[in-house]
Order: sequence, then structure tokens, then C-alpha cells
Amino acid sequence: MGRIKTPGDVPAGWSVISMDTVDSTNTVAMELGEKDAPHGTVVLADRQTKGRGRLGREWVSPTGNIYMSILLRPTVTPADAALLTITAAVACVRALREATGLQVEIKWPNDLMVSGKKLGGILTEMKSRGPRVFFAVVGIGINLNSRAADFSPELSATATSLRVETGEKIPKTALISRILSEIRFWYDELTQGDRDRILDEWRRLSSTLGRDVRITSVNETFEGVAETLDKEGRLIVRLSSGIRKVVSAGDVAMVR
Repeated sequence: MGRIKTPGDVPAGWSVISMDTVDSTNTVAMELGEKDAPHGTVVLADRQTKGRGRLGREWVSPTGNIYMSILLRPTVTPADAALLTITAAVACVRALREATGLQVEIKWPNDLMVSGKKLGGILTEMKSRGPRVFFAVVGIGINLNSRAADFSPELSATATSLRVETGEKIPKTALISRILSEIRFWYDELTQGDRDRILDEWRRLSSTLGRDVRITSVNETFEGVAETLDKEGRLIVRLSSGIRKVVSAGDVAMVR
């Protein structure tokens, strides 16, 4: 399937499978979950041919960036699944800020942003039945060393990379190790019941809260002020009427 990294390549507690090209690291990790692969299995790929984001959208995946999926066997319920994305986002942003000095932020629900452009994203999938989560896969894609010329004209207006932002080529292995260390810390916070600390950190790192936003969901589109997150990681939006709406899924656009 791939080559197993030596323990020195990554922090303790992770078992990393590094592959050249896959359709999607999330697909591989989900298949491993079905085959009883252990908690902490990490799938890395140099390139994806069918990378995907939320709502089945394509994630363009050229060589040189981070494509990583983490297999977890959490004790949370399906209703708390959004907290896995929240936790991973906090971990990624902290790691990216420490590694680069950039003011990377989180756009609800799963985008990693810098300079108003998308740097990366997180896609969480799971296998569950009733109140039980058998396993979850947290997929992380980060534009690491793509150059400005690598983005299509359509993407260049909305996407960026660490190389574009810093002017330097970023070492991949060291950044992956830093991200995994942060995920271990914040995942332990989640499983030990300290979700308030995670939510507070997400709020501190957010580019969404306090902004006028337009929410587009399957059934409606509306505008309001993004106020906060609730305990389940859902976005609370205050409409001009004063009514507060709870948003569990949808696309967010900044109005101004």
C-alpha cells in the first residue's frame, strides 16, 4: 500500500503510511478503518487524483502540498462530530502560525485562511450506527509549496499557499510533525471533556466571528452577524430582526 515511516519521522503515537499517488487519502483511511486499522493511523500522499472537499467538491491536489488523513476511534457521539473538525482546525492553525509566523485563521466551518484567501481545508467523515461512532477520518489539505502560477485563473483569486505568502519553500515533514503534535494535544483535550477550551481557542483564531456574513444552505440563503459557536460547534448568526439562528451546515461568505 505504501511505505511506513520510521518512528523518528513523526511524534510518538502515530503510525504513518506514506504513499505517492492516491485517489483520496480520506478514501484510503476510510478503507483502513473498515479493516480495523488502529486509532492514530495517518495516511499521507504526495498527490491525489480525486481529492475532495465539503459537499463532494473537488480539491485540486498537485504534488508538493500536504494531503493527510487521520484515522481516529473517538468516544464522541455522531452529534458531536463537528467538534472533530473544530479540534483539527485549531491544531492546524496553531501549527501553521508557529511554523511560519503568518496570521492564519479559521473560516467556519472548515477553511484555513490567510490574507483573505483559502490556504487549506478539513473534511471529516465517519462510520457510525445509532449513538456509536465506530471510527472517524479527519482529512487535511494544505497548500504548502504551490507557486502562484500553479493556480488556475479562477483559483488564484481565492486560494494561496504558504510558499506564496512567505516567499520560501516550506519543509513538509517538519510541518506535518508539528501538526500531528498539535492534533494529539487538542484531541486529548476533547476526549477528556474540555471542549470549552477548544471552542474558546477556535473563537480566538476565527476570521468569521463578528463579521457580517451570508449563509447559503440547501434550503435558504440569509444574512446576519456571526456571533459565536455553540457547544456542538454550530455557528450562531444574529439576523437584523434580532432572531438568532443556529447553523449546522452551509457555505459562509463575508458580506463586508
